[in-house]
Parts: sequence; structure tokens; C-alpha cells
Amino acid sequence: MPVADLLQEFESLLENLDTWNYQYYVLDQPTVPDAEYDRAMRRLIALESQYPQWQRADSPSQRVGGQPLTQFGQVTHDVPMLSLDNAFNDQDMQDFNRRLSDRLKEYAADLEFACEPKLDGIAVSLLYRGGTLQRGATRGDGTTGEDITQNVRTIRSIPLRLRGKGYPHLLEVRGEIYMPKAGFESLNNRARERGEKTFVNPRNAAAGSLRQLDSRVTAERPLEMCCYSVGLVEGGSLPDRQARVLERLQNWGFRINSESAVVRGIDACNEYYQLLSGRRDSLPYDIDGIVFKVNELELQKQLGFIARAPRWAIARKFPAQEEMTRLLDVEFQVGRTGVITPVARLEPVFVGGVTVSNATLHNRDEVDRLDVRIGDTVIVRRAGDVIPQVVSVVVDRRSPNSQAVSFPLRCPVCQSAVEREEGEAALRCMGGLVCAAQQKAAIKHFASRRAFNIEGLGEKLIEQLVDEGLVASVAELYTLSKEDLLTLDRVGEKSADNLLAALQKSKQTTLPRFIFALGIREVGEATALNLARHFGGWVTLSAASERQLLEVDDVGPIVADHLRQFFHSLSSLEVVKRLCDAGVNWPDIKRSPVQNQPLAGQTWVVTGKLVTLGRDDAKAHLQALGAKVAGSVSLKTACVVAGPGAGSKLVKANELGIDVVDEQSFLAFLLAEGIKV
Repeated sequence: MPVADLLQEFESLLENLDTWNYQYYVLDQPTVPDAEYDRAMRRLIALESQYPQWQRADSPSQRVGGQPLTQFGQVTHDVPMLSLDNAFNDQDMQDFNRRLSDRLKEYAADLEFACEPKLDGIAVSLLYRGGTLQRGATRGDGTTGEDITQNVRTIRSIPLRLRGKGYPHLLEVRGEIYMPKAGFESLNNRARERGEKTFVNPRNAAAGSLRQLDSRVTAERPLEMCCYSVGLVEGGSLPDRQARVLERLQNWGFRINSESAVVRGIDACNEYYQLLSGRRDSLPYDIDGIVFKVNELELQKQLGFIARAPRWAIARKFPAQEEMTRLLDVEFQVGRTGVITPVARLEPVFVGGVTVSNATLHNRDEVDRLDVRIGDTVIVRRAGDVIPQVVSVVVDRRSPNSQAVSFPLRCPVCQSAVEREEGEAALRCMGGLVCAAQQKAAIKHFASRRAFNIEGLGEKLIEQLVDEGLVASVAELYTLSKEDLLTLDRVGEKSADNLLAALQKSKQTTLPRFIFALGIREVGEATALNLARHFGGWVTLSAASERQLLEVDDVGPIVADHLRQFFHSLSSLEVVKRLCDAGVNWPDIKRSPVQNQPLAGQTWVVTGKLVTLGRDDAKAHLQALGAKVAGSVSLKTACVVAGPGAGSKLVKANELGIDVVDEQSFLAFLLAEGIKV
């Protein structure tokens, strides 16, 4: 091929790869499969090897540097990177608004504010000259930071060259580098598998990744960057509003936060704070507050700065999700499958909006990894509904009187032998249904909303039933009489009648719920549904060979082995027989080839609150019709079911032109497919 044609191909590859990077990492809208991207990248590298004079500093092949650095250089910020004043309640926000009013006077009424989630990451400065990335630096002390150029070049949501046109000759973009929750969990899981130290939280992981002297290590870390402002600007101009500046930066290739908004008035700021506070734990990244900025840049200029913070912005902080406290003791709980979990008893501490006095330590391996001892000062983390956990020990504060954690040799509940199976981290009580703790946990699981959904059968009542010897297995729930229930504390005639009615109602169930309710190890809702759809009936399932079980989606050798153990257990089969004798029943599922199911091959998303159906049931119905139910909206999404309160997923679906149906339309669709709700 003539050199001129090769050069044209080379330029086309650069343009395509840049566009695909932008679509994937900034817009979150991939347009080509990974294989196509990889082929183009390999071809680009081949051409750069053949014609090294064509290679450019902003080529996508040059994101990862060569030899590791010996140390980071220092960078002096031309425009200082200031900190922000904090607000912690509505009154602090009102005081902020009053200060603005005192200075702006006639401009103060109904001020426009740019609202931006405060990502919990590392603040950085990116300097572009002529549209090409020249330097990346940390904030440092606000005046001087570290040169991390090699490392920021590895982050694919940071453009090596700006897109489009009209950007200033010299442009400093500021933003936050962070690690998404999913990437953080994956990184820590890999570290555990290799026996390496794990990171405490996503911010800690992001900071450690950016301070790697070898950029090849940083390149392997799942980092992203979201911009929030500009610093030095020369040889060009920007829009006159903060929100418009961010929109312009997005056009030039940067990721901006899709949750950002513009509101008018301080009361609207407080409403936005409450909205994001309620959705905080469902976001794919950590935020520790909301930043509110006067939107008009001319007004920002009039307001100016005080000390090391601007007068025109404030960060309203969320309750801390990590705090320090003292480990008073370690106790051991026995779960449904006999797993013995160490539980930390803590000096009560307010974290994540609640007072925490207990936290999980997971298993013996985690205790050893943390090197945690009774009496230690520890850092506790709580995020939303996640069980609080001890994430690290403050070794510098360790008392000489601290004591090692001693694991039991026998079950703390039934005194049966404790064993650790090969390849497992957990200790397990071998008492089975002899163990009252396992009985209680099995009954609690059986009665839960996603299993038999027995209303009125709560944890305290289950404990009484087992402790009083009235129930030892789930089958015995259906032998309870009103007289039995009236012997229990705080159970009156009405509550006894209600529970018996709920038990009677629960007898009519579905095969997936029945399989899930039995509590077979490793068999969750999705696996139970796949088993039910594959085999159609209980008799066929219970007689299946290991080979037949392995044909089911989501069933591997370990799950198949647990299923076969259950089906070969006389005591387990006796429980199933007694449940059926008590009247528990379900319709068999008509088996049909997957390709004949009406939603086969489609991906659906359910968001918002479904009043009549509930999201879990909606998901189960969609799966029964052959659909895959995803947690996020993408170009692959066929349809979104949106109930009241639907947020960013609904917005994204509308932006992508994806079909959206409300709950009533969805119910009508199910009815048309023969599903009665």
C-alpha cells in the first residue's frame, strides 16, 4: 500500500480511537464492541512501529509510560487550588446565603446556583497547551503539588488531546480522580486472592494508585476523572456560567457529573441536597457532600475570596461514613448454613447517620489480615444499608494489653464440632438442624419477603418458636395451632389469627420461590429461577443428574454439588415431603425453548418504586419471559420500566431514545402475556 494511503489510514485510526474513547469513557455510550477497538489499537501500534516518525505524544497508544520514576517532581500552581468552606445543616446554608446577600445586595434575590456532587477522590490539575495535555498535578497544599503526568495519562476519561475546536491556547482543567465502587471491589478481591493488602476505601485506593512511580501499575487500576472547574485560562474565552463551562468542557472531551443541576434560591439547594442524600448509596461512586456555587462567573468575581476559600461556593457535607472507635470484644454468630462469623462489639460511634455498636469481621482470614485485636482502636465504615465493617486498625494507638481474637473449637450455640472445609475461608458448625441458630436462620430465610413472604413472622417470634420447642424446621410452621401461639409472649388472639392466616396464604407459591426458600447453599433467587425454568417441576429437578444440572445457566460444579447433596439428604427430602403434605403447592412451569420466549435476548431495566407489583416481582416476571434484567441503562437496553421516583436511569433512557413504560402499561403487558399479577 502506498505510504500516502497508510498515512491516511493512520490518521483515521487516531480519529476513530479518540471518538470511541470519548463515547465509552466520557459519555458512557459505547458504539463499537471491544474486539473492534482492540483491532484498531493493534493496527495503530503496528503503523507506529513501522513509521516511528508518525507517533505523537497524544496518541492513544502512548497512555502508559516507559521506565518507572524515581520520585515525583514538584509543580507550583499558577492559580492556587483553594479549599471550600463547609456547611453541615440548613442553618449553615442560610448563613451562607445571608453572606452572599450582604455583598451582592440587588443581585441577591433568587440567586442561581450550580449544584455538583462532591466526589470523594483526589483533586487534580490538568494543563493543556494548544489542546494537548502537558501536565497533570495533585492539589498538594493548594500552592504546590506533585507532578503525576505519567499517571494521569493512563486514565481513559482524561483526553490526551482536546476534541473539537475553540478551546483556549492555555487551559487548566480541574477535577476529581476517583475509583468507582465496582472497580474498588474488584481491585480488593484480586488483592485478597493474591494474599496482598487491601485498600480501606475507594478514596484510599485512588490516592495509592495515583502515587505509583510506575505508571504501568496505575494503568491497571480502574480510575476515572470528573472535571468541576478551570484554573489558568489564556488565549481564549469561556462561557459566563459555571454550568455552561462544564458543558463546554464535556464537548472538549471531559467527563462531567450527570447528577449536576442548576437551581434558583437557597431552599432549592437544600432540596437538592436531600434528594442526592437519599440516592447517595445507589450511586456507582462515593460522594461525601454537595458543592454549591454561585452560577454566574461575574458574580463570583465580585464576591472574591477569603483566606483560602472562595466566598461564592460552599460544600455541604454528608454524615461521615467512617469513624474511629474501640473494639471491646469479638463474639461469634452462627448463620443459616452453619457459617460462624466473628462480630466486633464496639464502643458506640455515630457513623453514616446512625449509631454503630456492632460490625462484621467476615472470617478468620480477614481477622488475620487486619491483625485486629480486642482493645484496638479501629476504623469502622458504614455506607447506607451495608452492614458496618471494620476496615483497618490504627496500629499506632494499640494498647500493650490488647488481646488476640480466639476462634471457637466448638459451635457457640450447640457445641457441635467446628470445621473449615478445604478451599473455604469460613468456619462452619457441623450440627446442622440440631443447631438452634441454624434452625432460626433457616426459618427466617424461608419466611422472608422474597421466599414465602409470611407476614407477621418476624425474627423475635421465630426465636421464641425455636426456644420454646414449638418449631425445629420450616415444615413445622404449618403444624402450629392458635393455642401454641397464645403461649408465647406478646402474642394475642388477633396476632395469632393473622399469623395463621398468613401461613395458610403462603401455601400457594411458585416453584422458583419454593426452591429459593429451601436455603440450598449457593442457590439464590436468580439460580432458583433458572432451575425452575429449565426443569419445569420439582420432581424433574430433584431427580436431575450432575450433568443435567450443569446444563442450567448460572450452575457450576460447586452449585451442582450442593444441589445433589440436598437431593441425597433424607432429612432434607423429609422436610420437602412434610411441606407438601401440609398443603404447600405451586404450578409447574411450562418449559419452552429460550428462543421462543417473548423477551428472549432483550435487556430490560426496572427503576423507581412500583406500587402494585414491587421491583423484585417485576424482575422475576421479566426473567420468566426470557429477558435479562440489568441494573443500568445502556445502548443495549430494550425497555425501561419506570415507577414514581425514577431518576438518572429514566433521564438516560430518554437521552438514548429507549422505550419507557410506566407501571400500568407494564401490568397490561404482563396480562397480555398470560401473567396474572
